[in-house]
Amino acid sequence: MSLAKRILGGVLDVVSNLDPNQFKNSNPVPQRSPIAFAPKPNVNDEDNQFHKVFLQLAGEDLEVSPQELMNILNRIVSKQKDLKTDGFSIESCRSMVAVMDSDSSGKLGYEEFKFLWNNIKKWQNIYKTYDRDHSGTISARELPPAFNEAGFPLNDQLIQMLVRRYSDEQGDMDFDNYIGCLVRLDAMCRFFKTLDRGNTGCINVKIEEWLQLTMYS
Repeated sequence: MSLAKRILGGVLDVVSNLDPNQFKNSNPVPQRSPIAFAPKPNVNDEDNQFHKVFLQLAGEDLEVSPQELMNILNRIVSKQKDLKTDGFSIESCRSMVAVMDSDSSGKLGYEEFKFLWNNIKKWQNIYKTYDRDHSGTISARELPPAFNEAGFPLNDQLIQMLVRRYSDEQGDMDFDNYIGCLVRLDAMCRFFKTLDRGNTGCINVKIEEWLQLTMYS
């Protein structure tokens, strides 16, 4: 048996007993829509304020690039002294943009950015709640209930795989890796449910779909 087949077989063994309907992942990313410069009527003050902030952050093209996303996130987390992080890398921000980029433009429009931002805020609160020892990181022991709270009840084997992929040698996951992991996990579940049109828990994909799904994300 080839190495690739052994690795793939091991991954399938880990995930084969998971029920995708358990996952309370986010709704589909909103499609791009034109953004007006004026505050919108019948919208609450918080949304109007976010609208104004987005216009300042996005620049002339009214889109957020991976570089701009990295600058925004690192500027914010640098002020959060209770979050341990090495900073968001350009590669992790490219990955986040890719899985949130509903029209494959390579950047995030207003609705896409707002969708990501709201998830990050929600997941940050969970991160702080389950960082019981106030170390600024999420340990392997703290991770299962944190992910469960986020809507992803994962089995022990899958948790161990994520720890090996996203945590340091001590099994501690810092904030940027935690967010990167959840963004990807959320996106993969959304993609699966989109393709699982009969809600059977199984999907069939063509090689082109598989490559698009895995290589761009």
